[in-house]
Amino acid sequence: MTTIHVGGASPYDVHIGRDFADLLPGILGEQVQRVAFVYAGSLGALAEPLLDRLVDRYEVLALGLPDGEAAKTAAVANDCWEALGEKGFTRSDAVVTFGGGATTDLGGFVAASWLRGVRVVHVPTTLLAMVDAAVGGKTGINTGAGKNLVGAFHEPAGVLCDLALLGSLPREELVAGLGEVVKCGFIADPRILELVETTDPETLTAESPVLEELVERAIRVKAEVVVADLKEAGGADGHPGREVLNYGHTLAHAIEKHESYAIRHGEAVAIGCVYAAELARLAGRLDDATAARHRTAFERVGLPTTYASTSSGQAVTFDDLVGAMRVDKKARGSQLRFLVLDGLAKPSILAGPSEELLREAFRAVSA
Repeated sequence: MTTIHVGGASPYDVHIGRDFADLLPGILGEQVQRVAFVYAGSLGALAEPLLDRLVDRYEVLALGLPDGEAAKTAAVANDCWEALGEKGFTRSDAVVTFGGGATTDLGGFVAASWLRGVRVVHVPTTLLAMVDAAVGGKTGINTGAGKNLVGAFHEPAGVLCDLALLGSLPREELVAGLGEVVKCGFIADPRILELVETTDPETLTAESPVLEELVERAIRVKAEVVVADLKEAGGADGHPGREVLNYGHTLAHAIEKHESYAIRHGEAVAIGCVYAAELARLAGRLDDATAARHRTAFERVGLPTTYASTSSGQAVTFDDLVGAMRVDKKARGSQLRFLVLDGLAKPSILAGPSEELLREAFRAVSA
């Protein structure tokens, strides 16, 4: 087992390994009497061993959620709040999430908002959730205007990344999770790119030592960033701070919304990173070779790098997406801001690029 400590005002540990459910009671603490077990409903059988462990020790309220982004709505959150109230959950009780990124986001938001904050432990079951949603304290739900526009910062008491759970994932879900991993290589840890570029992608399975190293490296990148800038106030010496983790996400979230979340987050992130790289190249900020490396790195692991039509076959234009990009969390007033690279692992902000530049960069990913 590898343990990565996440410091700050509310420190916690991220444990990476296999079969360590026995750690859960110690993380929850001695005062907890009731546990809300918030899980993706389709994972009922996979969740049973952990649920049985909890039932032996606590009064457990099991809350099954819809799959994917359908869970991240105000209506689902309200159902959870009502259930907690009916069972008399107090500030000394806790939430445990079990599922992918959507489950972690929703469950974390319920924990953050119930009585203005109760303990939460995340047990992510997907690669995407392990390297992204479960670490860093961001929680949220979607609205009609866009993704993750309502939420709160609420750090977990701990995170248990059981790599054995990745064996249950369909191949396309594992590949999608690599979108956030490769992103971390570009923004902070080039060794990730070297591992991806020199490893047969078919060998990246739940048992792969290389995948384990990729998970550890991606989590370390995120942990270091959030400790320095938990609430996106900005980093030191001109570093964008936590915004760096949103590399590629401005276009990615717009694509997800346009697709009604039918596209996987990691797939959209891959396209968004290629777009951001092309935007930086056209602005004279990024060299041609590093921009081109984006396309080859994401394609090598099986991720898309272009977006010309929706899943239903309808052609997509820049005008279809720009409205959603304007409500991106990095935007300020009417000005769009993009996280870009000035070189490998050299992130910066590109504020107010011209519409001509934005359209030209979009042509590179829609070809």
